[in-house]
Amino acid sequence: MLPVLTLVGRPNVGKSTLFNRLTGTWDALVADFPGLTRDRRYGIGRIGPAPYVLIDTGGLSGESEGVEQQVARALEEADYLLFLVDARDGCTGADLEIAARLRRMGKPIALVVNKTDRADPALAAAEFHTLGLDEPLPIAATRNQGVTRLIERVFEALPETRPETTATPASGTSGTRIAVVGRPNVGKSTLINRLLGEERLVTCDAPGTTRDSIEVPFQHQGKPYTLIDTAGVRRRARVRETVEKFSVIKTLQAIAHANLVLLVLDARQGIGEQDATLVTHILESGRALVVAVNKWDGLTDAERVHVRDALDRRLGFLDFAGVHYISARHGSGVGRLPEAADRAIANATRDLGTPELTRILTEAVQTHQPPLIRGRRIKLRYAHQGGRNPPIIVIHGNQTAAVPEGYRRYLAGCFRRALDLTGTPLRLEFRTGTNPYEGRRNRLTPAQQRKRARLRRYAGRKG
Repeated sequence: MLPVLTLVGRPNVGKSTLFNRLTGTWDALVADFPGLTRDRRYGIGRIGPAPYVLIDTGGLSGESEGVEQQVARALEEADYLLFLVDARDGCTGADLEIAARLRRMGKPIALVVNKTDRADPALAAAEFHTLGLDEPLPIAATRNQGVTRLIERVFEALPETRPETTATPASGTSGTRIAVVGRPNVGKSTLINRLLGEERLVTCDAPGTTRDSIEVPFQHQGKPYTLIDTAGVRRRARVRETVEKFSVIKTLQAIAHANLVLLVLDARQGIGEQDATLVTHILESGRALVVAVNKWDGLTDAERVHVRDALDRRLGFLDFAGVHYISARHGSGVGRLPEAADRAIANATRDLGTPELTRILTEAVQTHQPPLIRGRRIKLRYAHQGGRNPPIIVIHGNQTAAVPEGYRRYLAGCFRRALDLTGTPLRLEFRTGTNPYEGRRNRLTPAQQRKRARLRRYAGRKG
């Protein structure tokens, strides 16, 4: 399973800035005043030897009971605690109280001294030895100083997590691993029971029936699969029971260890914010995706048109995923889901030939030329496959770093349509070859030097 790291500390010590730095996103709001973060925020860490789940928390100040509860839940979920302090403020009484609280939990702690960019890092961290924790680690999250070393130290303290987190999703005797995710009460367990042909999982109309990830093996037309039923992820403001606090962690871990994600939406509830959040995590993981819109039966024609419009409007960036309108209770449309999963996995693991990719690239460039950059045309020469699951296409040319985001989406659409890559995200990487003559000036021959001298004399007489 992915290790879970929790950021904790006083308000305005830089937890959200470090969260954004480690996840490579701008998900957490950052401002120069305390108390901005209140709820827990989850993300997948990208810096370090392996991925991990990262939790950003509100600042511990004792002024808000709601923030205290959110932090307490995040601390219980964590495998490792990152205790942030502010080098500019020095060691405060609040830091001493938080350190004492964290020591009582008995979990490994990294003491992170942030905002050391304006002073000597060793001197700035020296006074925090009084907290009685391990050697303080000075960093500057805004400038990405010391951040990589911090995560490397964390993984050195958690050696047992490395083999699992660096492994690819299993696909041996268990067959294709399908994580069934969605909001509470959208019919995930009912759908799995329908696929199995038996009442294997407990179902009822009350949300939150499933409390943990459950793996269920089954076969369809002789092919083995493993279905992973996950707890429904609902808005944190509605989470009241203690057993529900691990639902986000379990869902993220299930997505990371699956070959394919089956996203279940509720046609009667519509497309909500939590659905978009789940889709974001799925796209970041690079997993193949199939979307099932459940409870399609009983809707009027006008309601069905409204659901399709909402799906196009809210989740229009999922145009690559196959969308199936089903009824898990009555079984309509469910039989097509295993075939859709097989097709998505096959597309995600396809071998793409360099001649075919280069041909598609050439046709796309001829149809729509790249823009001019400082008066020079971007030239894209050839493409080849750089990885699978998800497919990665590497495009070589000049000035590739300047390719606009709109043109990148255009190329991705051309490759997707030409290759029929239904059910899998597609990633493009652009590379520019090194110029061996960059920075070198040609030496002029004696004749060229004499010509230049004549031109300078002529220019002088003209002036």
